[in-house]
Amino acid sequence: MLDAIGIGSLDELFDDVRQAGCLLDRPLDIDKGRSEEQVLDVLRNLAGLNVRGISFLGAGSYDHAIPSAVRMLASLPSFVTAYTPYQPEISQGVLQAIFEYQSMICELTGMDVSNASLYDGASAAAEAAALAIAEKRKSNKVILSATMHPFAIDCVKTWALGTGREVVILPEKDGVSDFSMLGYMLDEGTAAFIAQSPNRYGYLEDFTGVADKVHQNKSLFVISSDPLSLAMQKSQAEWGADVAIGDTQVLGIPMGFGGPYCGYMAVTKPLMRKIPGRIVGQTVDTEGRRVYVLTLQAREQHIKRERATSNICSNEALCCLVSVIHTSLLGWAGLKEASNQSYCKAHYLCDGLRKLGYEAAPGFAPFWCEFPVLFESDADLERFVSKMKAEGIFSGVRLSRLTRNDKDALTLLVAVTERRTREQLDRYLEISKEAR
Repeated sequence: MLDAIGIGSLDELFDDVRQAGCLLDRPLDIDKGRSEEQVLDVLRNLAGLNVRGISFLGAGSYDHAIPSAVRMLASLPSFVTAYTPYQPEISQGVLQAIFEYQSMICELTGMDVSNASLYDGASAAAEAAALAIAEKRKSNKVILSATMHPFAIDCVKTWALGTGREVVILPEKDGVSDFSMLGYMLDEGTAAFIAQSPNRYGYLEDFTGVADKVHQNKSLFVISSDPLSLAMQKSQAEWGADVAIGDTQVLGIPMGFGGPYCGYMAVTKPLMRKIPGRIVGQTVDTEGRRVYVLTLQAREQHIKRERATSNICSNEALCCLVSVIHTSLLGWAGLKEASNQSYCKAHYLCDGLRKLGYEAAPGFAPFWCEFPVLFESDADLERFVSKMKAEGIFSGVRLSRLTRNDKDALTLLVAVTERRTREQLDRYLEISKEAR
């Protein structure tokens, strides 16, 4: 290869890098190899630095109960080692698992078609924006609600960077979207309006009349939702959305220091040929037996790149397998119970904090399992968080660390799931009283 391009050596090939001062001019400071036992000792010491505690953390990653059978089944070698199911004749197990996942997502969201999962909830928002612009001709703008998760907003803005596409933010009011402004922001170039419920504060949004307003503009309506919340609140289809997105982390996937997670996307039937990623379909073979195959392939690996709806090249197959195992074990009754317990316990804690004088969930909108607590000063918030941590409790997430916005500096997001016991909730309130 060096001969073909007229270069005499590797050093000559990297000469420009060296002259720019970017090439390291000394040997790498790498230790000699270690034995297996020595490496395990290092890893054990690192693991010992982890701080364990009772989690009231949320903001997109939640500590829900996961049956032990989920990990055991998902760890079977036939699943862990399985790669992309290009050859259906030898991948029926993986294809069926993905088909069941798609069916589960459609049942939760009320939509017609689901894909075989995306990377996470944030990238699902960007894929929804891309789908909308591909669907509506001569459009170059999407509107995002300011109450969406900040990671999703950042992801969509990054996707639009340098493409000429415009991302506009619908302002918020009292912790929810200010829909009175939506009519003024919609125009011929608007491809979609994307919102979230529960939103970044944990509040449930009321989308009454929003779908009609968006559809009158011939734009798409996209709603991102926590799938477990759909066991209690209206589904995206019931609100009249065209696209449903979100993250299935709450369905059996551990918090795992932030990932990997599993984004979902489901659409109405008219959009099924525009949905990105893979879709598994069910059919019969020549002998009449039920079989599964990849279908409606619109990725650049299968058709001409300029006609592709997306260049996404993978799906979180193992993570969506975990979610479908988890959901199958719980069933509808279990999902409703987990959702209802999260709701009841969150409101028990919120009411207790209010009685102690804290400004908990000050907005006018209802919430599900997560709510904001506002503090009077940074010193008060820091004292509260530190005192909780000293007692082995992770009290919540400082919203400003996610939004990098000064207006959120005194907001603590507190999440309560079905895992939290009455004793833990009472202990939280007891320490909160001491921290006043």
